Amino acid sequence: MLSYILYFYRVLTYIVQTEMQVIDNKEKNRFEAIVDGHQAIIEYSVLPGVLSLNHTEVPEALGGRGVASEMAESVLLAIELRGLKVKPVCPFIKKYIYKHPEWKSILANEKPPQ
Repeated sequence: MLSYILYFYRVLTYIVQTEMQVIDNKEKNRFEAIVDGHQAIIEYSVLPGVLSLNHTEVPEALGGRGVASEMAESVLLAIELRGLKVKPVCPFIKKYIYKHPEWKSILANEKPPQ
């Protein structure tokens, strides 16, 4: 019961706090967000029951504003809501999950970042 309460708290907290809209462009296998006219992306590949997050790219103009972190949070929530697991191949995503252990529950494998 407590895990459900924590889960819904995380979903509601995210919905209230986020201003960034992240869309899943399934044709290009990537999540996309437009911020101040610039596109940031997280590329993925689809495995059975798993999304492998392979690459995160944020334009230099958006650097240092937390765009990659906010996208990572949104993408991980989307993966969790779909009932999938995540395979973090991208070094940024690996470190993000390591720093935010609440996401370890959706890891397809649990290897700490290098």
